[in-house]
Formats: sequence, C-alpha cells, structure tokens
Amino acid sequence: MQPAPRLIQRGELLGSLDRATEARVTLISAPAGSGKTSLLRAWAGGPGRAHRLAIVQVQRDQQDSQQFWLAVLRAIRQGSRPPADGEQLTGTPDFNETAIGERVLSELTAQPGRTFLVIDDLHELTSPDALTQLSRVLQKLPPHVHAILATRRDLPLRLHNLRLAGELAEIRAGDLRFTERETRQLLEASGITLSEAGVARLHERAEGWAAGLRLAAMSLASGQDPERFVAEFSGSSRTVAEYLLAEMLECQPPEVQQLLLRTSLLDRVNGELADLLTDHAGSERMLLDLEDANAFVVSLDPARTWFRYHHLFADLLRLELRRRLPEELPALHRRAASWLAEHGEITDAVRHTQAAGDWAGAARLLADHSFGLTLDGQAQTIESLLRAFPPGALTPGPDIPLARATSEVAAGRLDEAAAHLTVAETSVAATPPERRHRLEVAIAALKLSLARKRGHLAGVVEQVRFLASPVSGQSDEDIALDSDLRAVALMNLGIVEAWSLGNQDSQRHLQEGAELARKIGRPYLEVACLAELAFASKIEPFATTRRRCQEAIALAEQHGWGAEPVIAPALVNLAGTFIWAGEFDEGERWLRRAARALETDSGPLIGVVLHIGTGVLLSGRRQQREALAEFSAAEHLQAQLEGSHALMRQLVSWRLATQARLGQLSEARAALAGLDGDLAATAEIANAEATIGLAAGKPAAALAAVGDVLTGAAPAIGYTTVVEATLLAALAHRELGDKRAATSAAENALALAEADRLVLPFAMTGSLELLEAIPRHETSHAALLADILDVLRGSARAPGHDSAPAGIEQLSPSELRVLRYLPTNLSRPEIASELSVSVNTVNTHIRNIYAKLLAQDRSSAVQRARELRLLSAGGTITGTR
Repeated sequence: MQPAPRLIQRGELLGSLDRATEARVTLISAPAGSGKTSLLRAWAGGPGRAHRLAIVQVQRDQQDSQQFWLAVLRAIRQGSRPPADGEQLTGTPDFNETAIGERVLSELTAQPGRTFLVIDDLHELTSPDALTQLSRVLQKLPPHVHAILATRRDLPLRLHNLRLAGELAEIRAGDLRFTERETRQLLEASGITLSEAGVARLHERAEGWAAGLRLAAMSLASGQDPERFVAEFSGSSRTVAEYLLAEMLECQPPEVQQLLLRTSLLDRVNGELADLLTDHAGSERMLLDLEDANAFVVSLDPARTWFRYHHLFADLLRLELRRRLPEELPALHRRAASWLAEHGEITDAVRHTQAAGDWAGAARLLADHSFGLTLDGQAQTIESLLRAFPPGALTPGPDIPLARATSEVAAGRLDEAAAHLTVAETSVAATPPERRHRLEVAIAALKLSLARKRGHLAGVVEQVRFLASPVSGQSDEDIALDSDLRAVALMNLGIVEAWSLGNQDSQRHLQEGAELARKIGRPYLEVACLAELAFASKIEPFATTRRRCQEAIALAEQHGWGAEPVIAPALVNLAGTFIWAGEFDEGERWLRRAARALETDSGPLIGVVLHIGTGVLLSGRRQQREALAEFSAAEHLQAQLEGSHALMRQLVSWRLATQARLGQLSEARAALAGLDGDLAATAEIANAEATIGLAAGKPAAALAAVGDVLTGAAPAIGYTTVVEATLLAALAHRELGDKRAATSAAENALALAEADRLVLPFAMTGSLELLEAIPRHETSHAALLADILDVLRGSARAPGHDSAPAGIEQLSPSELRVLRYLPTNLSRPEIASELSVSVNTVNTHIRNIYAKLLAQDRSSAVQRARELRLLSAGGTITGTR
C-alpha cells in the first residue's frame, strides 16, 4: 500500500479563511480534491479557537430535507446543552420547512458567544426545498453567528444580497491551488527529492490541484524515478485516472460524458464546435453548467464562449476517448479540422487533419496558408507542422516543397529555401485552377524575400514592378491575397532602397507598407515595415530615428514579438543611436537584445548589420582585436550575399583602419590595393587610407588621402564620414607639428558633431590627446568637448543626472526636451512636430527657458545651457547626419 503524503501547513490559506470568516457567510467552492475539507479541519483545529463550532457533513445524495435539517440541529446542540426532557430530534410526517428554519435560527440565537455553522459537501444536498430554506436562514443569521459552506459547485442559494452588502466572502478554486513553493514543501514533507525544474513541471501539469499533487506524491514515495515520473505525469496515470473517473467523469449524465469525451481532442472548444462533434445542440449550456459546477472546465474569455479542460482531466478524457470510441477518432478530427479551417484557425486545422491521418489534405492546407501564416508571424509554427509529417507520408506536388521553402526562408537557410522553391515552382502549373493563384502569390512573396535576404537588390526591384498596377482579382480572396503581396513587396522594396541609400524613397515605401498592413489586418507585417522604417531613418535626426525605433519595438512587444527576428532591425538601429552618441553601455544592451532576437534567424543580411554595430562599439571602446573579429565576421556574411550594399564601404573602411591600428600594416595595404576602382574612390576608403598613413608614421600621406573628402569631391555616405576625415586631418596636422591647423581641424570636427552630439568618431580615431590640447577658451563647443573627453576617459555620466547650479531655476522635463532641440537648425514648428505638441506650447517653453537661463535669444540660451552642462551626456537631440 502506498503511503499517504504528509500534509503541510498552509498558513497563507488559513489566514485567508480567517479573514473570510469576518463576513456573515463564507462560501468555499472548488472541484473535488481541491482541499476544501482539509482546509476546514486545519482551520477548526487551529490553536486559540475560542468560538463554538457546529459542523454538518451532508450525506451523499441527500434528497430528504427533513433529515438535513435534523442534522443541522444536532450539530448546533452537540456539546452545547443537554436536550430538554422528552425532546427528541426525530423525523415527523408533519414536517414543516418554514418551522424548522425558524427553529434553527432560534437555536443559533441561543448559542452563547461567537458560533460558526460549518456545512461541508453542500453539493450533495439535492432537495430544492432544503436549499430554499437554507437561503432564508443564511439571510437571517444572528450577528454572532457565521456560516461556512463548502461545496464542489455553486448552488441556487440566492446569495446576491449578501454579496452586494459585503456580507459574503468567497474562496474559489484559484485560492485553493497549491503554489509552486507549497508543491515543493509537500514533496519535501513526503521525503521526495525533486529538481527545481521537476517541481515546476509537476506544479504546471497539476495546475496546483491538491488531489493531483498528493496522488503524484504517493506514486513518487513508492520509489519511482522522480524526474522521469514527473516528465511522464498526466491524467492517464493510473492513480489520477481512477480518481478522475470516479469523481469527475462517471458521475456525469451520459450526454455530458459524450460531450467531454468527443471534445477532449481539442485544446479549446466553444458551443458551436462542440455541437458539431456531438451531433447535438445545447453544448454551450452544458459547458457553462460544467464550469459553474467546478467540473474542471475553465472559460478562456470574459464572455465565456471558449473553454478548456484542466490538463489532467483532458489527459484522462483523451485516454477514455481512445479506449471507448477509437473508430470515431479520425472522423472527429476531420470535423474539427473543417470547422477550424473555415474559421481561420489554420494551425489547429492542419494538426487535426494530420491526426486524422489525411497527410495529403494536411499538406494542401499548409501550403495554401503558408504565406498567411508567415505574415502572421507563425513561420516557426510551419516548421513544427512539417516535422509532424512522417517520411512515408510526404505527397507529390508543390505543397510540401512550398511549405519547406517558407520555413527555410524564415530561418535564414537560403540555399535550402531556393532548392525547395524551385521544386514548388515547377509543379504548381499542375494544380487545380482554384488553388493556383494562391500558390503563385506565395511563391512570388518567397522569391521577393529570398532575393532581399540574399542581397540581390536588383532582383527585388525587378520583381516589384507590379506595384504600379491597381489591386484587382476575380474574387474577394484574390484581392486579399494581392493586397498581402503588395504589402510584402512594399516592405522588400523599402528595405533594398535603404541598403542602396535611397532613404527618402525607402521611408515612403515602408510607410506605405505599414499603412497597408494595418488596413488589411496584418500586424506582424506592420511591425516588420516599421522596424525596417526605423533602420531607413538613419539619415534623420537622432530623435526621429530613436522615436521610430521605440515605436516599432513597442508595437512588437504589444503583440508578443519583442524577442522575434522581425524587430531586430529596430533593435540594432536603436543601439546605433546610443553608440554614436557615446552611450556605449546602453548601446551594448540593445545589441545583446538584437542578438537574442536573431538566434532563430541565421540570414546573412541582418547579421552583417549586427556585426558592424558590435564592431564599432568595440572600436569605440578601443578593443581593436575584438572589433576586427566582428568586422571580419560581417565581411564573411557579406560574401554570402549576391550584391553589394552601401554599408559595405563603411565596413571595409573600418576593417582596414582597425588592422592599421593593430599594426597589421602589410595586410591593410594589401587589402587596400586589391579594392576595385569605384570602392577605392569613396570617402570611406580614403579615411581608411589616411588611418593607414598615420599608423605608418606618414602624416603627410594621411592628409593627402582625406583631401577630397574635406572638399566634397569624394562621395561619402553621410556627414559622419566627414567628421571622421576632419579628425584624421587634425591628427595628421598634429603629427606634422602644426598645432594651429590641428586645433582648427578639431574645432571643425566638433562643429560638425555638435548637431547630433557625435562621440563615436572621436573615440574610434583615438583623439583624446588631440582634444585635451584644445584650450577651453578657444572653443565654441566647450560643453560637447567636455562630454566627449568624459567618454574617452571612461568617466561618462548617465544622462539626465545633471542638476542646475545654485541661482538657476530648475527647468521642467518638458522644457528640457525643447531645450535639446535649440542647438539644431529645426524651426519652432518643426520642433513642435518632433515632440507632437502645438507650436504655442513650444513658444511657451522657449520663453520659460530664456527667463530661467537669463538669455535674450536662442543662441545665448544654447550657450548658457552648454555652460551649465544642460546639453551634456546624451541630452542634445538634433540635426541631420
């Protein structure tokens, strides 16, 4: 015989019952095995109980009202007073329900001191008359009497008046569930050792159900391998199954049993679907009644239209379904699949089609909806569905290859995706006409994504020419599919334009794609467009870029996609805004998050960006060897792409410069000499050549290398390249002994950097000594200079920690936000637009800023703010890069 598990003290639960008994009536309503009786016994037997208890245990299926009330009277009198002479508590043919109720109230009133009437197993009372009279008694309880009712289900006691008056306390199944900590205590009290993960797994499977945990503890105490037992623990385990059969299933009427069994193959069920599987109407009413009866049925929505079964109960029901109705299982799965597909629940529909053994139907359904599943962010689901197909069940035609191509593209396995896509494309012509358009749209979308992920930018542009045509189709379904494809095309076109530095067109197309995705109800595609829009915004002021990144990330998190590859472009670009501003720790935090988001996507394109971002972060920290490794990794991924991109110029430049700073001059020179003419003529490569010259002790050559960059003759990606060139020129002048020219060039670099408060170029070029030599009284950028030196010396403060000196009135947060735009070339209406406020609000804040800083105009306000360091350490938000 298996030993019974030892009980544990549940102090928090006892405290809850203590508080609940302050009300006139306490209702404890929970399923069988929830620990209601154990709780009552522990509470009644607790130390220091000065009250009187009258405990009634209702007999099973108690239909006799008179016998129930006699039991109540006996409980009240027990241990209270001896019965009067000749008074007998026996049944009578003249039983009067109202009279017995008054008698009970009289007896309770006569009780000395605080008294509790405890009625356990009240669900066994099936007499309507007794329940009606009990309702009246509960409404009229004397002030010193409290009632505690324990039941498996709610009964028609009409307690709403007590509830409204605050005189009804309720303890439900959720309150009685064991916590994970209590689960661990129960096992330890029974001498069972289980890992933390094992305890968590057991608690999750049992959903805190006391009887299930105790039955599991009994089995574990018999010497089974605890970890293996927990891994296999389910409602079909013998001891649990026996309990659930007796207490939860076999006690139900036949029609309810049929409902539970036939719908148990579903993870969730509603009335309409249950009617379909049972061939009977009225299933929703049954499900509602089962939930009200605490019969291990849980509603999933506030309207109580969808339901699920307790995990262990569902296990038991599925076991019984296989045992009792095995021949009906395939048909039930097919019915469920058909209904689910009609209602847009495609993933579940495919799974039930597979469970029915209809592999061809499952493949067809998966292929038809693979494009839509991808647009809804369920590409990984496609992969799990594909794994469920046994090798011998694969069907000919385009279906499985198309689904596999979809899965491989999402995972970044591009060669495998291309191979499957070729097979699908060659066989799609043989499909029925009613399916062909759907499959052709999915193939077109895959070809777009594949071309973009491979860096085949020209291929994407070629394939999106259809965007000039209006959306049309022979049916609503065709129009919807074409709208999906247009949104995908706009996203891909915007991405390749961003990589080609066509940023204005890129932002327009990505914005159009996001708006179309929102209109057609594709939030995942909207997030994808907004994430890429944040990446395309790198030519905008930092404030705009950062805001767009944060908006995209917030929307992704709202839908639960904050750690998905779809949001990685926004994460990487947000990291970049911090890294360029010298906030390296914050930038590193966002890069780590981006890396985690990309763990399930090994595609090379976004990987290039992540490695570049990490490389410049490490270079800014002067960790040159680590930076070189990241740049080299980015170039390795770049080699897998079919085309080049704008960032390649910066990547090659920074890799060459890093080699030079590490003393690898011969390698850097050889790589420089091997570049093609177009790339070698760019401003970025000129900067790398200048860095090599400085590292080789040839400052004149370095100065000559950046000459065309400084005059604008060499094409540059952005003004950051010019900042870097100006600093390299300053370093060259310094090496040549021309301090005046060095200081002048450094001042020019600070002037260029002031707009966006750039710090990274100063860190990457190693300009600490150059900046330290600038006399403070000769610079117009003292505040920015001090901030950059803080970063280069490794002592940068966290932004926002400066306080105004004595005598200066503190600026409000709103005023500080406006102040940080004043060093820019933005007009007041443009500042208002950036901050999403009115121009009048901006005007008011600027007047307040002038007054508090004792300034007469914008220029003097900016100068005063710099002197007070109100624009330092990440505070300035400004101009275009």
